[in-house]
Amino acid sequence: MTKQPSKDSLILLALWLLMFSATSQLMIISPILPQISAELNIPEALSGTLITAYAVMLGVFALVIGPISDKIGRRKIILLGTGAMSLALFLHYFAFDYFSMMTVRAVAGCAGGMLTGSTVSYVGDYFPYERRGWANGWISTGMATGSILGIPMGTLLAEWFGFRGPFTFFAVTMFGAFVLTWFAVPQPDVQLSEDRLTPGEILKKYWGMLGSVQTRTIAAIYGLTYLGLSLFIVYWPTWLTEQFGVTGYEIASLFFVGGIASILSGPRAGRLSDRIGRKSLIITASLGLGVMMVFTTLIVQTFWLSFVYIFIFMILQGARLSPFQALISEIVPAERRGSMMSLTIALGQVGMGLGGVVSGLTYSKYGFASNTILGAISVLVMAVLLKVYIIEPPLASRTVESKPASSPNN
Repeated sequence: MTKQPSKDSLILLALWLLMFSATSQLMIISPILPQISAELNIPEALSGTLITAYAVMLGVFALVIGPISDKIGRRKIILLGTGAMSLALFLHYFAFDYFSMMTVRAVAGCAGGMLTGSTVSYVGDYFPYERRGWANGWISTGMATGSILGIPMGTLLAEWFGFRGPFTFFAVTMFGAFVLTWFAVPQPDVQLSEDRLTPGEILKKYWGMLGSVQTRTIAAIYGLTYLGLSLFIVYWPTWLTEQFGVTGYEIASLFFVGGIASILSGPRAGRLSDRIGRKSLIITASLGLGVMMVFTTLIVQTFWLSFVYIFIFMILQGARLSPFQALISEIVPAERRGSMMSLTIALGQVGMGLGGVVSGLTYSKYGFASNTILGAISVLVMAVLLKVYIIEPPLASRTVESKPASSPNN
């Protein structure tokens, strides 16, 4: 067990602030995209590529940085990532045209690729397995808070100071995460990889990981998780708008309620999984989500019911996410944990992108009911794969001792 329990709260605060800042700067792009286009004279047809640039670079850089974090340790990567993200967000202030804005978004995506997998991997390195659900649950509330507050805060800042305002603000909060990491986040004393960092060795490492049935299955499950979510959620607001004639403000309030549910459920689901195990909780929540998805159009007969629906939906989603991240962290040894998390995150991005494409085709041809059915199938297949192929480690698993946090060079 960690020898510095008094440091745990500062570590979680640093990682929470990191996730809040990273999520907020991503969530704010969509609502202020028209303002960015207007201020920088970007054609409407090109404005969406600012989002694509970030997503592509995040996925690519996550794959590259995973093996590097296995080699040099997660703390150094988190420091590099928070510093790079803070700088990239500050550089948004100097964007003056399409290409300069595209460049800073791509750099931010690279920084996001450093942080996404390394943050969860750090939890796996520092916290013993029987506490990882709780830790991941608290960190996930940073993402939820970013989703809830990122849009209204960013929109107000953009209105007051132009589109550069929110990026400058989140550069400051990300720099706060950098400072906290420097002084309060130690490098856990885990086995580091001794593999060479050449393109051939990195590819060999990923290929070797996929040789394991459990690793392949975990990767497939992660992709299916985001595929199912994307199939369902992308066109749900469109369906609600067409069905009930609601406004953008009402849709935003709906997702605000969903974010509150995520904040409430994340730590509790993680702590519960620390007591009863991951698999049973993930499978139960997945079955509940599958049933809800299938019957969405029958359940949501009035718009106010969608608030009840999304509250329950996000509680079940939270009951899957935190325990699943904790489970992934123990499937492979510490010297491969970063690569494993990066691989799953990249596949999650693929699943999300594929779901967005398929959902558009099915919605336009068959209606939203087809999206709910396909989303439910993805969720249920994920649950079956988890049940059949994944062997859950015992909760009283090996533990980790961390080096002192007093020296910034640890």
